[in-house]
Amino acid sequence: MTDFNDRERAEEAKFAFDEANDFKIAARRNRLLGEWAAEKMGLTPEETDAYKKAVVQADFEEAGDEDVVRKLLGDLTAAGCDVSEADIRAKLDECSVEARRQFMSEQG
Repeated sequence: MTDFNDRERAEEAKFAFDEANDFKIAARRNRLLGEWAAEKMGLTPEETDAYKKAVVQADFEEAGDEDVVRKLLGDLTAAGCDVSEADIRAKLDECSVEARRQFMSEQG
């Protein structure tokens, strides 16, 4: 019975570890996405830092990426940027890959 309990604890620990890493990667992706959007909107470096944080915060509104896409689309449209939802989703995918690459290179 001890082997089963040990295995269960190990699986729970791995799940928690994976969840924490996924959270860190998503936050990094959102910062990269915020930086891209801030550049498109012509924000200052100080405004860019604040905006990146706001994009990370937006991801806590609901599960999934819709809250981030909605925020970026609204902000970019309000700033007069010619960006579609498809453009944002493509950049989101690109930033996801880059965030994972950066995270993995720091871990290794």
